[in-house]
Amino acid sequence: MAALYPTLTHKSTDFEVHRNWLAVTSSLPVKQWYFENTSQWTLDYPPLFAYFEWLLSNIAMLVDPPMLHVKNLRYDSWPAVYFQRATVVVTELVLLYALNLYVQTAPAAQKRTSQVAALSIFLSPGLLIIDHIHFQYNGFLYGILVLSLVLARGQSTLLLSGVLFAILLCLKHIYLYLAPAYFVFLLRAYCLKQGSFFQINFINCLKLGAALAAVFAIAFGPFAYYGQMDQLLSRLFPFSRGLCHAYWAPNVWAMYSFTDRLCAQILPKLGYRVEESALKSLTRGLVGDTSFAVLPEITPRTTFILTLASQLICLSKLFLKPTWDLFVGAVTLCGYASFLFGWHVHEKAILLVIIPFSLLAVKDRRYLGAFRPLAVAGHVSLFPLIFTVAEFPVKTVYTLAWLIAFLLAFDRLAPA
Repeated sequence: MAALYPTLTHKSTDFEVHRNWLAVTSSLPVKQWYFENTSQWTLDYPPLFAYFEWLLSNIAMLVDPPMLHVKNLRYDSWPAVYFQRATVVVTELVLLYALNLYVQTAPAAQKRTSQVAALSIFLSPGLLIIDHIHFQYNGFLYGILVLSLVLARGQSTLLLSGVLFAILLCLKHIYLYLAPAYFVFLLRAYCLKQGSFFQINFINCLKLGAALAAVFAIAFGPFAYYGQMDQLLSRLFPFSRGLCHAYWAPNVWAMYSFTDRLCAQILPKLGYRVEESALKSLTRGLVGDTSFAVLPEITPRTTFILTLASQLICLSKLFLKPTWDLFVGAVTLCGYASFLFGWHVHEKAILLVIIPFSLLAVKDRRYLGAFRPLAVAGHVSLFPLIFTVAEFPVKTVYTLAWLIAFLLAFDRLAPA
């Protein structure tokens, strides 16, 4: 992977983000973590990820202590770079384990297709671009997601699947996009008696409720004790950042914003008055909220209603027939609906759609027909994250090679 090669010197803002979080969790007591703002890259992930950074900081102390000084902004010594890159590679072993379990537990008739799907995820150009060049820990987090999905295959491991998803939510709250599918599936397959829509399995409900409560208590308990929940939640859900992220995700609101800009250029020439303050905004979502020049304003409530409404079809089908394939399909579609209609969506969120969909695409040619354009457009949409010349051949050649190799493999293996 690119993380192993010093010739790839690209360091994104996320590299400094995570170095700062190492410093914050190492240098300050827990009750100051979500108040510290020396850097503009303040801690805005849930508490379990903060604990994860604290664990890494204890190792970082042995490698390069200055990287753990809060005031050492933009610190990027080679020991620090190698350490942070290495942590991405090592923690990605969680994904490797999850995919191996996926293959091992697949039905005999689906072993080959499962192997190809697993390999496509592990070698994903999205993970190469986002984790190993741009710098994040998505391989680790998607490993937990895949492991949770795999454990949802068996009735005996459904509880553990739900617990793992709760842990995932407390590591990175973007996975809330997928929560409706988990809620419906666990309700129907675990909390209600088999074959019934109304008979409650009280023992299972108690076990699941206690397990989830324990996870959230461990994650959020210290901050609730210090009376910091409002501050913590304001960090996790900063609605003031605006509808669109600085790098527009290719979703409905990107087209909406483009249409607004186009109208703002054309309508004044036709004699219509346009809001002047909105014309001065070049990048919606980068700093604070902004207004549209022509089209109606979009509120967080509007995006929530549209997202939930577009999820209801797949959730209704999952409730009526809670099979594993329909569950993974619902996870995929919930992620897709959130990507298309959500508030301040990052372009990286497309992996929430591509990765679970990869587990289904090779099973049915109808799925494959939808997966092809999604895989091409989704991975190419990540290219702006890596804008330096040195990394252009890597991202382009690797992505093309992956698309050719795996889309052809999927095409050969998908049943006619």
